[in-house]
Amino acid sequence: MSVPARLVVARPRAVLIVVAVFIGLCAAYGATVTERLSAGGFADPHSESAFVDRLVTEHLGPQSPDVVALYTAPAGSTVDDLGPRVRAAFARIDPALLAQPVDSYWTAIPPRKNFLVSADRRQAVAVVFTAGDDTARIAAYPAIAAALRVPDVETRLSGYSALNTEIIERSQRDLIVAESISLPLTLLILVLVFGGVLAGSLPVVVGMLAVAGSLGAIRLLTEFTEVTTFAVNIASLLGLGMAIDYGLFLVNRFREEYAERRDVTAAVTRTYATAGRTVGFSALLLMCAFAGTFVFPQAVLRSLGIGAVAAVALAAGLSLTVLPALLMLCGARIGRAKPTDRTERFWGRVVDAVLRRPGTVTIVVGAILLLLAAPLTGIRLGEVDQRALPADSEMRSTAEQLTAKFPAAASGATVLLRGIDGTPPQSAAVAEALAAVETVPGVSDVLQQGRDDDFVVLHAFLTGADRSEEATATVRALRALEPPAGTTFGVGGDTAATLDTVDSTVDRLPVMIAVMVLATLVLLTVAFRSILLPLKAVAMAFLSLGASFGVLTWIFIDGHFAEVLGVSAGPLPAGMLVLIVAVVFGLSTDYEVFLLSRMAEAHRAGADTITAVRVGTVKTARVITAAAVLLVLVTGAFALSPLTPMRLLGIGMIIALILDATLVRMLLVPALVQLMGSANWWMPGRRSAAGQDRLERV
Repeated sequence: MSVPARLVVARPRAVLIVVAVFIGLCAAYGATVTERLSAGGFADPHSESAFVDRLVTEHLGPQSPDVVALYTAPAGSTVDDLGPRVRAAFARIDPALLAQPVDSYWTAIPPRKNFLVSADRRQAVAVVFTAGDDTARIAAYPAIAAALRVPDVETRLSGYSALNTEIIERSQRDLIVAESISLPLTLLILVLVFGGVLAGSLPVVVGMLAVAGSLGAIRLLTEFTEVTTFAVNIASLLGLGMAIDYGLFLVNRFREEYAERRDVTAAVTRTYATAGRTVGFSALLLMCAFAGTFVFPQAVLRSLGIGAVAAVALAAGLSLTVLPALLMLCGARIGRAKPTDRTERFWGRVVDAVLRRPGTVTIVVGAILLLLAAPLTGIRLGEVDQRALPADSEMRSTAEQLTAKFPAAASGATVLLRGIDGTPPQSAAVAEALAAVETVPGVSDVLQQGRDDDFVVLHAFLTGADRSEEATATVRALRALEPPAGTTFGVGGDTAATLDTVDSTVDRLPVMIAVMVLATLVLLTVAFRSILLPLKAVAMAFLSLGASFGVLTWIFIDGHFAEVLGVSAGPLPAGMLVLIVAVVFGLSTDYEVFLLSRMAEAHRAGADTITAVRVGTVKTARVITAAAVLLVLVTGAFALSPLTPMRLLGIGMIIALILDATLVRMLLVPALVQLMGSANWWMPGRRSAAGQDRLERV
């Protein structure tokens, strides 16, 4: 027995006290974590757009507005009548929050003034550029928004900080709503699964401890690296979800062992040696899957990995300390209730049918998954913008109205014209560049924005909304222009930043997948002492991913059932794609470990391949199905969110979990293991698997 197991068995109360103190300290330390989190981190800091925007901001001030105020004059008046009151609103803004004075119809001079007013002079805009980094800019939004509102004048707000604030606040509210819905339902299902309140509540208690502890871990990490607000969301989601999964698996195994031995200490010890080992490997696999996010340059993606690794590590650690300690103290009461044999009989009939025709099952299930994956060829990626908000959102409609009527209020494209070797661009080169930019499809107008010693900044007004596919195509066309002789081109702005972020995500995604695959192969080879089982596990994970993203493409990009689900069809956010890939791949291998560990255990005990498949599937089917249902509740509650990215996450997890826990894990995997026969257990340097099977049968 391992040292942790001996300690928990010998001193369960002491273990609980130490863990309670530790988690309490973590929770107290992490209470201020939200004050340390970054609200930015979406852009690739090493991209062309980041370089252009940094250089222009340092010398000429920011070019992308943080807040845009749309003022509508009352009936019978024009925006000229609002001048004194609007200027008074600008004066209420703390100058320390501003990177430069407010730019507006009432303060600008021609020709820019003409871009900031509607043709009927009933509407005009003010553009605010906030000082500081992304976090400071977003943090300043509430004070600026309050100052900009003019009594008795319709004032609608949009812009980078406004949209991000709205999305972040909604996502935080959605997290609270999701947990308030999922926790009671999860507890109810666990009580039904285990047939008792005490047994059902243990995994939930561990999950809540994991969430509290992960806040302290994230707070500590903020001392060393940038961590965004989304790290807390993912830590809460996975900390609760995985603790419940691990708790379900451990308690179920304990009850099996207790029913056989009628001794709590022996049952806990055996649970540690079998299910505990599986939980440890499962946690390592998930942590490696999320560690793959560290290859991305965007802080927001690395934060997802940081939050996930912290949550999974705590969920596994607490499941292997708190849960066994609680079982030692009240295991007799928990183990007394016997699980029904009805589900085992059902899954026994299912696996028997699979084992009779493994080839047919493999072909049919494989064809279904490939058919579901077919729409994946049309996948398109983007980033979160105003379309993330529900269609009836005032801020979204304001952003769309500003795009249509006031191109000067948008980020557009910042074109940086630099002389080679630090020489300033000549007037002829600037004129040539202006003419070339103006001819690009999607550019409505272009102005010289400013000049410094060795560069000139041009501002291109785009006909498409910032970050839209039309604007993205325009930015690509701008970058394809041949610069005038002796100069170089660089393009920045919000759309260029989104384009660079998506491109860098796509470029690094294969590296992330390689990290996940390599870690999975190594860990599963060690766990199962087999070459083919890890390869099969990776193949199954990719089938689950392909089918899941095929369905998501069909819904969120092609628009099928989009109105019914209340989502806006369009490109999938690249960051959400990374998150779902990591979660689905990790959970696929997680359930694979649960299933194959029981098969391998039966095989080591002397069973042949057919018997091992049947025993492993029947013993774990109930647990895997229940775990999938519980995780659907925990993550699927996000499908109720009005935010498209949150709904994408919720629906994506529901689809992936249902496909993986049914078609893949309970049908396809048993069929393939049966077809592979003795080759499942082959490992170089060991006695041949066929010979081992024969020896075991003897």
